[in-house]
Amino acid sequence: MPGLLGKKIGMTSVFSAEGKNIPCTVIEAGPCVVTQVKTVEKDGYSAVQVGYEDIAEKHVTKPLQGHFKKAGAAPKRHLAEFKDYAKELKEGDELTVDIFKDTPFVDICGISKGKGFQGVVKRHDFGGVGQTTHGQKNRLRAPGSIGQSSTPSRVLPGMRMAGQDGSVRVTVQNLRVIKVMPEQNVLVVKGSVPGAKGSILLIEK
Repeated sequence: MPGLLGKKIGMTSVFSAEGKNIPCTVIEAGPCVVTQVKTVEKDGYSAVQVGYEDIAEKHVTKPLQGHFKKAGAAPKRHLAEFKDYAKELKEGDELTVDIFKDTPFVDICGISKGKGFQGVVKRHDFGGVGQTTHGQKNRLRAPGSIGQSSTPSRVLPGMRMAGQDGSVRVTVQNLRVIKVMPEQNVLVVKGSVPGAKGSILLIEK
């Protein structure tokens, strides 16, 4: 689906016409520049590659410098591909938050906040082992058994255990668009989106 790259600014709240307080996320959506138009004949599929956030040329590799020069665009820090744009686009075109003007809902993808190494209670919502009666002292948050002792005598893949929590790609679907402000390149959506303030988001219709 067509979309843009953007940056999470933070959260706020607005009042609806009925007087309800609605929690919202403020996003800087675009402007993005078309850096490549992919076609079925040349690339095997059709898509539009867009770039977001300018970066100094000295921080870009030589192959990417040539890629941006061919498109007639300044070097960009972030690139993403989107499919099925309604209108024909060419390299160098600028896309703004206006594309969401008549869009009631959007899907937003980002990298969730990292929470470090966590146990099974926080990471997988385990309930613990139960009451601390009958001599139980320090096993309240233990994971319990992780496999059989005889067959197959190994821990099966996918076993829910302690480990790195968060810092993964998360998509939140069907977020209602509250407001589009083209002058500030700002998109306001209802609810929360993954990631910390300043993190990069992928916004799709």
